[in-house]
Amino acid sequence: MNRLPWILAINVLVILPGGILLAAEKESILVVDRFAQGLGSDGIPKGWSLEKSPGSQSVIAVQKNEDHSSCLHVQSVDDGFGLKKEISFDIQKYPYFAWKWRTKEIPPKGDIRTRETDDQGGQIYVLFPKFPTTINTRSVGYIWDSNAPVGSSGTSTAYSKMKYVVLQTGSKNLNEWIMETRNVFEDFQKLFQEEPPKVGGVLIYINTQHTHGKAVIEYANIFFSASPLGGKRPAQ
Repeated sequence: MNRLPWILAINVLVILPGGILLAAEKESILVVDRFAQGLGSDGIPKGWSLEKSPGSQSVIAVQKNEDHSSCLHVQSVDDGFGLKKEISFDIQKYPYFAWKWRTKEIPPKGDIRTRETDDQGGQIYVLFPKFPTTINTRSVGYIWDSNAPVGSSGTSTAYSKMKYVVLQTGSKNLNEWIMETRNVFEDFQKLFQEEPPKVGGVLIYINTQHTHGKAVIEYANIFFSASPLGGKRPAQ
């Protein structure tokens, strides 16, 4: 994978016709993905890798929104899989993590608080590798749950170094785009009671295998920023 510094990559993007960043924003925003490049020949978004392959009824697609921008469409049917994009930067310099998501179906029995019901409508994680990475990588996850209360947080029942915060729950905002912004630096400090290492990646995960349900969710416009943008997003 090309590991050009993210700032360099962004500076190239802003000079292209229809570039995604305004010149004034180019040093304050790190774009993870807008999914405008679509899927690669392997059937996953370009620049991403699979974390466990999806089952036969599950779906990974890139689609057009009503405003003609692109989004990632993910469906899980009695299954669990993920997509990871590797990045590397100091979270203290870009502490704010922002994205849009829209859930279309949630597993009705899902509840992240117990292992037997650990299925969600949506999950997105910021990864913080520490050697040895296979057993020591920390992650901060943001969850769209079916039953856990908004604002609840805790430790994954599957992995002790995976912490989470529930941002949305239930079907109240079903089929509506929600823009989220979190200070990941502060969330990491609070959840792990230590200083974070460098970011190593972003992981989108979906699972419905515990309650044998179905989940459908879409993601768009994922980025980090040096300051809170108050719902603002990089220019299209």
